[in-house]
Amino acid sequence: MKNNRDVKISYWAAHLTTIVSVSLVLIIIGIIALIYVSATNETRRLRERLEVSVVMADTISDAQATEISGIFASAPYAHSVKVITKKDALLNWKNDTGEDLESLFGVNPLSPEVTFSIKADYSTASRLDSIGKVASALPGVESVALPDSTMVESMNRNIQRFAIILGIIAVVMVVISFVLINNTVHLAIYARRFTIHTMQLVGATNGFIRSPFVLNNMLSGLIAGLIAAGLIAVVLIAAPGAGFKDIADYISLPIFGIVAAGMLVTGVMLCGLAAWMSTSRYLGKDYDELFK
Repeated sequence: MKNNRDVKISYWAAHLTTIVSVSLVLIIIGIIALIYVSATNETRRLRERLEVSVVMADTISDAQATEISGIFASAPYAHSVKVITKKDALLNWKNDTGEDLESLFGVNPLSPEVTFSIKADYSTASRLDSIGKVASALPGVESVALPDSTMVESMNRNIQRFAIILGIIAVVMVVISFVLINNTVHLAIYARRFTIHTMQLVGATNGFIRSPFVLNNMLSGLIAGLIAAGLIAVVLIAAPGAGFKDIADYISLPIFGIVAAGMLVTGVMLCGLAAWMSTSRYLGKDYDELFK
């Protein structure tokens, strides 16, 4: 029992700094990943709010409009389809303008409409124009109202710029993270460089010497990933109570699980790679070079 306790104390004493440092780095990476996912979900919502309005001819009944809506519902570009009956159209007109057309003309002069939102992948000006042509060619369709092409292209450009900026930040952070993790692991292995040299003198192979350093640091990366994921999970759980009630709409449990798994894998891989590189640096050095 005493020996096991000594081993545990030795491990935590040797790797505590690494675990804390890597945890902080992984928290930053995890936050950036969650921001990217949230931004992606929000841009998809924005794109899927674009609506196409198809106005039927006045000879088309509500039942026929419902049949035509089924054509759009089965189309690959439609996200959600809604039928606006003649009565609904009249009520909407009255709410918007205050005018009662039925009292004015004696009949309801409005036609039924079919509106549908566009899937995010089809929210470009060229695709919307193609969708408009297809809808206009359907029998019983009087007119088709498409989202403004200038607004659509402007929205897509802004979304692309935002995605590029986030991507650059993510790449820079991964590079900085590896440098920080590599330096932290290198300092831990630097303190044991004479042990490495002694093992070489007694005939240990490079693989035999390197493996415990790599495995121990991979374990440190795993522990750091668990700590980082746990802390972010606590923040997300506490967020609704702090006023961020809609956070679940942006970061679902499956999405967080994927990001958390990515943090664990990143911690293990970066720490393992850093340990492999740092250990290899001392395997080829002479005794005198270890003092430099």
